[in-house]
Amino acid sequence: MIQTDRLLFVKEKIDLIIYKVREMEEEYRDEIESVHPVYRKSAINLVHYLAFRSFDIDELQGYLRDLGLTSLSHIEAHVLKSLLSMSSIQNQLLGQVTPERRKGIISFKKSEKILARNTKLMFGYKSKRRRTRIMVTLPETAAEDRDFVSRLLKSGMNSARINCAHDNKETWEKIIQNVRTISEKQLKNCKIMMDLGGPKLRTGSIKPGPKIVHIKPEKDVSGNVINPARIWIAPPDFLLPDDISIHIPVKEEWFREIKRGDIIRLNDTRNKKIDITVGGRKGNGREGFCFTSAYVSTGTELQLFGPDKSEKAKDTVGELLPIEQYIPLKISDTLVLTKNTNPGEPAQYDENGKLIQPAHISCTLPEVFSDVRVEEPIFFDDGKIEGVIENVKNDELDIRITYAKDTGSKLKADKGINLPHSNLNVSGLTPKDKVDLEFVAQYADTVNFSFVNNENDVQELLDELETYKSPIGIILKIETQKGFTNLPRILLRAMQTFPIGVMIARGDLAIETGWKNFASIQEEILRICEAAHVPDVWATQVLENLAKKVVPSRAEITDAALAQRAECVMLNKGAYIEKAVKMLDRILRRMQHFQKKKETVLPRLEDAENLHLSHAKFDI
Repeated sequence: MIQTDRLLFVKEKIDLIIYKVREMEEEYRDEIESVHPVYRKSAINLVHYLAFRSFDIDELQGYLRDLGLTSLSHIEAHVLKSLLSMSSIQNQLLGQVTPERRKGIISFKKSEKILARNTKLMFGYKSKRRRTRIMVTLPETAAEDRDFVSRLLKSGMNSARINCAHDNKETWEKIIQNVRTISEKQLKNCKIMMDLGGPKLRTGSIKPGPKIVHIKPEKDVSGNVINPARIWIAPPDFLLPDDISIHIPVKEEWFREIKRGDIIRLNDTRNKKIDITVGGRKGNGREGFCFTSAYVSTGTELQLFGPDKSEKAKDTVGELLPIEQYIPLKISDTLVLTKNTNPGEPAQYDENGKLIQPAHISCTLPEVFSDVRVEEPIFFDDGKIEGVIENVKNDELDIRITYAKDTGSKLKADKGINLPHSNLNVSGLTPKDKVDLEFVAQYADTVNFSFVNNENDVQELLDELETYKSPIGIILKIETQKGFTNLPRILLRAMQTFPIGVMIARGDLAIETGWKNFASIQEEILRICEAAHVPDVWATQVLENLAKKVVPSRAEITDAALAQRAECVMLNKGAYIEKAVKMLDRILRRMQHFQKKKETVLPRLEDAENLHLSHAKFDI
């Protein structure tokens, strides 16, 4: 009797959900009919999934598990088929042999094929033995170094990302040409993805510091030098290599005199004698090694000596960049955010420590001043510094710092600003985006659309692309609370074109939605994309320590493993990006044995019958 009651409860609940599914399909018929024909069934399934999720099904799932049936936890890609199948099972168990059928709905196998097709069109062919694609953000080096691009492709790069917020059209075109040429040679189809900068809200400039470089050799805990400082010696107009941070610019004719084994001698700003040993060629310059700490300024005299200690030539250090300055901030400090573009400065105090003028800095989107309110939170530099708005004026905001490091935090120029609780009227295409879009539409396979907040933003992009008659793909970057809230409507509007994808831009999104909330929001975006059969990109800080510092953290290895649930994983640039691509390729290939999207896969464990565990056969 108890079993029959449970079956009747499940049957009633499933029938109620199916009724809601059909009701919502009819309610949103206009939106569904307006999508590209290739997305018609996917749009219907998305609406079905939202109807399914409009119920609290915890109790239903519990009953289904007790009955030994599927709990409908992986229903996303084939909603109505799963519900009708479950209804048929209930009919059989209750002695009612009426099967539940509907023609034309998406089955499990069909949903897999649709997503695979959409992913292939967006990201190109998958790599051998790996389902999840890898997108790599290319540095300026890719414009000049074809071997670098070749190594990335061989390591597993499936698509190349170019950020329009950096470099220029000439550099972008060189990068694209190199990627396409090398891809063709390697018989690969590497897609070109270009990010529009979007309406970036960032800190303005800070009053520049002195034009000095600080040469710092690596020392142990006792202060003994264990590795020399690496210096790049080259004429001023060449690009600094990614793995060296100090450039001493010299005249081109003087540079031609420099040979391996020479010594460059100088007196630093403290009148301390410094020797730099010249090494081999590196790019358009030469590498130098210094075992002594030194402060070198613009105009410092340089003497060049050969290995036999004979003087060869003299020169002076060229124009150095000013030392990057910062504004130190502690809890309870006041920071004034200004509309004017005057360079920012730290707080000013008199000789008795009394505050004369609080710290101030400008921002890149002063139009947000009219959208913010007192007591709303504000975050700087990926949430490293937090504050609350205490006063709103026409041309400035007074902010009280509520979180910083115990020893104080450093706010630098060009750092992100987030206003997660403010109703900002900033979205869509900026004037620069519209200029860049002409190039993107001509040269790229896909445009990555930043800060999408609603379907109107999508329509603006579609209208703009229509002027170029470009069949370019679109990746929607979800990085705000509004973007997450409106994701279903954003997708239905974007489905008017083909192909489309979604990028989970986890940096800004985590701050906008709150650290404690972000994990569940990330999962929800993955589910919604699966329901719409839209490929998604797992982005931001994937293997970042490895890419920038050569050694990964344990947490980011786990994060990279979880990323296998997405159709594509994005890596940002760094000095060790090639190592990061190779590592990610191995992690993703290994994880395929254990996970397929959200579904856990259980491969055979060698020697399990003897109570031993081994994963040796899964080694890559």
